[in-house]
Amino acid sequence: MRIFLAGASGVVGRRVVPALLAEGHEVIGLARGAGSADRITALGATAVLGDVYDAPALAEIVRAAAPDVVMHQLTDLGSGDRAANAHVRTVGTRNLVDAAKAAGVRRIVAQSIAWAYEPGAAPAPEDTPLDLAGAPDRLGSVSGVAALETAVSELPEWVVLRYGTLYGPDTWYTAGALMAQLAAAGNLPATADVTSFLHLDDAASAALAALTWPTGPVNICDDEPAAGYEWVPAFCASVGAPTASRTDGDRTPWARGADNTHARKDLGWLPSRPSWREGFKLG
Repeated sequence: MRIFLAGASGVVGRRVVPALLAEGHEVIGLARGAGSADRITALGATAVLGDVYDAPALAEIVRAAAPDVVMHQLTDLGSGDRAANAHVRTVGTRNLVDAAKAAGVRRIVAQSIAWAYEPGAAPAPEDTPLDLAGAPDRLGSVSGVAALETAVSELPEWVVLRYGTLYGPDTWYTAGALMAQLAAAGNLPATADVTSFLHLDDAASAALAALTWPTGPVNICDDEPAAGYEWVPAFCASVGAPTASRTDGDRTPWARGADNTHARKDLGWLPSRPSWREGFKLG
């Protein structure tokens, strides 16, 4: 298949491209600048220069690429600006979906997140509503996710990959990166909040598998949602940070983790790192 990959030079995209090529797919990667284009080309894919915020130009680029599938792995997390990331999910996705529709593309695979669900007592399955009644500081992110998923669902065939919290090389959760820096400074407390993690390699394997999955959202995360009381000390140890302080108190209601039963049992996807316990050690 011909795959048009937006976000091909990103943290996940750089792992998705080799996985797609190894399966014999042809990959056309969208690059915003020369540096991104060089990285995409070095991976063995074809790079095309363009900006997801330039809707007319993007439509022409996708039409010329004539893909069988559009894949959306775009984020804007470099500065940690949640508003910028919500903007790419809202406006960038809208433009990408419109370009795909205009080019006659039937299928799209898009990256989303697994922590936008409404509050609950247990890890959330896919039919749990998004938390659109959440607090203002959370609503911007959740609204961006909702906009992305609504736009993507306009295509005849679509898969939304609701990724868990990513860890591994080049993420925030690796030695020397943001969360390791917070841990080293004693600013990563262990709380009751539950997180579902996902290694980058497993994010890439799910993106590849999703080319043939049935339409719908899928939680893509490891098998062990865990409270900060458990995972924070293990993460600190893995990056050589001091033992984290424990902050007792109730769990934030929406910090519940996600249930990956659908991916494992219905779709046959299994993470290579089933738990962060070993995954943190392996990197």
